[in-house]
This record gives sequence, C-alpha cells and structure tokens, in this order.
Amino acid sequence: MQRRRVVVTGIGIISPLGNTRQESWAGAKEGRSGVGQITRFDAAAFATHFAAEVKGFSPDPFIEFKEQKKQDLFSQYAVAGAHEALTDAKLLGDRTSYDAAKMGCVLGVGIGGLMILEKYYAAYLEGGPKKISPFLIPGMISNLGPGNVAIKYGLKGVNYTVTSACTSSTHAIGEAFRMIADGMQDMMVTGGAESTVSPVGIGGFCALKALSTRNDDPQRASRPFDKDRDGFVLGEGCTIMVLEALDNAVKRGAQIYGEVLGYGTSCDAHHMTAPSVDGEGAINCMRNALQWAGLNPNDIGYLNAHGTSTPANDSSETAAIKTVFGAWAHNGLLVSSTKSMTGHLLGAAGAIEAAFCLLAMRDSIVPPTINLDNPDEGCDLDYVPHKARQHKVQIAMSNSFGFGGTNASLIFGAYKG
Repeated sequence: MQRRRVVVTGIGIISPLGNTRQESWAGAKEGRSGVGQITRFDAAAFATHFAAEVKGFSPDPFIEFKEQKKQDLFSQYAVAGAHEALTDAKLLGDRTSYDAAKMGCVLGVGIGGLMILEKYYAAYLEGGPKKISPFLIPGMISNLGPGNVAIKYGLKGVNYTVTSACTSSTHAIGEAFRMIADGMQDMMVTGGAESTVSPVGIGGFCALKALSTRNDDPQRASRPFDKDRDGFVLGEGCTIMVLEALDNAVKRGAQIYGEVLGYGTSCDAHHMTAPSVDGEGAINCMRNALQWAGLNPNDIGYLNAHGTSTPANDSSETAAIKTVFGAWAHNGLLVSSTKSMTGHLLGAAGAIEAAFCLLAMRDSIVPPTINLDNPDEGCDLDYVPHKARQHKVQIAMSNSFGFGGTNASLIFGAYKG
C-alpha cells in the first residue's frame, strides 16, 4: 500500500518563552532567553540555582478545578497545549470531520510526574501512609499525559506515551506520522510535555554534573557550541501538534504548516549518558531520515540541532552533521540550537524544536543560537549566532538525541500542493 502524505495543521506551545504558540515563537525570533532563577523552590543548596521555567501558567481555562489536583503539571501542560493545537487546526469540538476511533494521541514524556511523586513522598514521611493520595499513581505515570488529552477531547484511537529520554517527543511525532501514513489513524494529536523543575529533578542532574552552574549569569548559561559552555539548562513545557492525512486536511480546508517528509531513528549502543564520540548514531539517524524522505543532504536548508550546550553533545553532533552533509554543511546549511533560549525541555524538547522548524518555514526566518560568543574548536558551522536571520527555508530537519544512545530525526517540507 502506498503511504499517505501527512501534514501538520495545528500547533500549541507552552514554553519558557511564553504560554502560547505566538508568544513562544516571538521570543525565539527575538533571541530572548527564557532562563532565570528558580522560583518554584529554594535552590540555594544546589550547585545550580536557575532553570527555564514556564511563567504565569494557569490550568483554569482548560481543566476543571476538581480535576486539577489529579494531574501533575506536565499533564496540565499537555491538556492546555492540545487545546491550542486543536483550536489552531479548527478541530476543537468538531465531531464530523473524523471518526473518533481514528483520532489518536501519542505524546513524548521523558520522566513524567516527578513533582507529584515528591509531594506525596514528603507527605508520607510527615504523616505516614494515610497521607498518600489516591491521585498519586494516576498523576505520576507518564501515559496519563496523552490519556488526559484523550479524555478531554474525545480521542478514541491509539493512545500511549513514548519515553526515550530527550528523544521522546521526536519519536512520538515520528510514530504518529507513521500511523497516519500507513492508514492506521487519520488524525493524531502528538508532541511532548515535561515538567521536572523540582528538587529531585535539579538535584539529579546536578549529581550527574550535567547542568550549567553559571549562577551569576543564568540567561547566558545555555550556550551551545561555545567553548565556554559548561552544561545544559533544565527547561519545561509542552508542544502539541495536530497531524492529518493530506487528503483529509485539504478536503476540510485546513491550514497547513508543512508536510512531514521523513523520520529516522538509530541507537549509539555506546554509553548510558554520553554520545558516541564519532557521532555514529547521529549520522545513521540523519541518513535514515533522508532516505525515508528520498532527499539529498543539500535539499535541507535549516537544521534545528539537538545542541544541548554540553561538552560531549555539541562537538559530536557537529562532527556528525559534517559527515552527513559534506560540503553543504559549510556552504548552504543553516544550523541553530533553540535550546540556547528555551533551555532543555527533556522529553518535550524535540517537539518544540520541530514546531520551530515549521514556523521558520512559514515565516522565512531562522531562529538564532544565542550566547555563541566563542565557537569551540571544530564547531565551525553557520549556527546563526545571536540574531534570527531572514532566509527562505523549503525543507528543515530537527535532531534529538537522548540518554541510552537513542536518536531520532524528523524532516519537514513546505507544503506545495
């Protein structure tokens, strides 16, 4: 059976740059940092005192008050992001365009309800087992992200969570794409959600020595490809997309942000937390996506890099890009890491970066890599430093690489009919 073409018709974003798609994309185009001192708890005892928090979010417009205590913040983000995405796609409340059994939800969640787990463990230590809420388990488990979205919006098709560390939401979008392309589903709500800015979240990554400790200048702490980078900045939020089969989207007159052209995956099979030095897994992943799409490397105009601002990732990813793209890596390809502004959203990172690829194509503007003052040795690509750049992008790639050596790349193209 010939695969169906798949397009993106709705986007919802809650991020450290803003609580809507428009606010978040405006912040990215401005080159604004979403990083600041942690406000959710007293972080003075930790090596890192800052994070990229979502600011001023309220679940009230999206979730009934009595339901809010049943959901961890990552799940609330998912429900709110899905509301924006479905509204954007003009499918919110639409019961005629699709059979509910062919409307699914697959989300990427790297860790899940860490904050609700911490809350009730503290209650247990203080008051014993009777203080543990019956909402702990459903609030904590990651599949209640898409589960709560499905319950809220009547999605009766496939429903599950992908958990593959920092690659989670890229895998989720890729799997949603495959299910529509292969005829299993007609419409998918997909993307990722994460919220782990908590004592255990910060403390765990500090123990790994993975986080930047630039406490005197947090807005400049996330600096991918810069020789003075010292770790990533923990972020949070969600990005939700609506994917549809092209023929259905055209039939109902939907707006189309772009077409999903390719999806590639691989594994380093190398180390629990470090990428392979030669970038083998990333190379295979990008090549697999290109092969799926039937494209040559020089067809890609913009690449949103994984670009974590860690010593290990940035040089390895740059080397992999050079291997895959050859001369085009220096003579045409634009690369940027929007984690320089949003921080690292863990399981939700790939989704926001994929959305930025689509918005870059729509607006002909490539978001920058901020804080790139002194590129590290070997990091010599055009990373669009400091300021966004006007540039017509027809095809874009988004990379995600995670702990355990898990990798995924997505390719999007401007819709041309």
